[in-house]
Amino acid sequence: MGKVVMIFTGGTISMKMDEGNHTVIPALNANEIMANLFNSDLYSDLETIEFSELPSPSITPNMMLDLSRLIKTQLSRPEVLGVVVVHGTDTLEETAFFLDVIVDSPKPIVVTGSMKSSSELGYDGINNLVSSILVAKSPKSKNKGTLVVMNDSINAASEVTKTNTLTLDTFKSMDYGPLGIVDNKEVIFYRTVNYVKKHIETDSIENAVHLLKVHSGMDSTLLKLLINNLHTKGIVLDALGRGNVPPAMLEGIDFALQNGIPIVICSRCPSGRVLDTYGYIGGGKDLTKRGCILAPNLNGQKARIKLMIALSVTNSISELKTLFE
Repeated sequence: MGKVVMIFTGGTISMKMDEGNHTVIPALNANEIMANLFNSDLYSDLETIEFSELPSPSITPNMMLDLSRLIKTQLSRPEVLGVVVVHGTDTLEETAFFLDVIVDSPKPIVVTGSMKSSSELGYDGINNLVSSILVAKSPKSKNKGTLVVMNDSINAASEVTKTNTLTLDTFKSMDYGPLGIVDNKEVIFYRTVNYVKKHIETDSIENAVHLLKVHSGMDSTLLKLLINNLHTKGIVLDALGRGNVPPAMLEGIDFALQNGIPIVICSRCPSGRVLDTYGYIGGGKDLTKRGCILAPNLNGQKARIKLMIALSVTNSISELKTLFE
């Protein structure tokens, strides 16, 4: 029997209610959480590493890079079957996708967390841990990239997003549905991953990448500010519909492209891909003709993560287009 390495970063799963100010705060370390599994038949096959004790808004891309290095080391051990990363849910999809892009291993990486603190009725943390361990141990999980397991649902890191601030089934693959489920301790996969994984081998990232949400009447002010004042290396636009922007943004977009700053186009819609369908000024076809890059099935936060990684290995627009499109 092989081992599963549990890497704890913090999050709601490690929190309790502070009765003094009636807020949820960090309270449990990794060993205290794992004590809930002490009598489980899975316990003897587990190793625990405490990477951090942070709520997920405190997790940065540089920390994700450090986490990826740790995971690569653990997965290189012959006796390790897979890794489970325990993470806060607010930025869980970004960490999961970061790992999916940067770690190249047939062994599964499973990211999980909890929507309820340990003080609340219906605390989902322990069930999510058990389901994630089962997925990490399953031979069926090999060569599927990084997986997100919550509420007995298995989703691909490339497809999943947090859809609700409260519900236990918040993590959904909007366009495709889950890859599978965990049912009565059995790991069941219904389908393969739709996204074509493009691994990027690097040990660094470009931090000067920004994400802007496009809105009605938006102009070039923020684009020019990013370019002139913040030494920006890349910009992702959460654009309208199929990937369109107001005409007043084009001056800033052209300015960025003329300065060698790539512009990646996503959609602010929760599902559906971007495509250069529209030929009007500011439409998707107009943007691609100007040199913008489409990220067909990625939301803005994931596209930003991918651009941060990609810019560490190339500044070529054509190479970036290949990586995204």
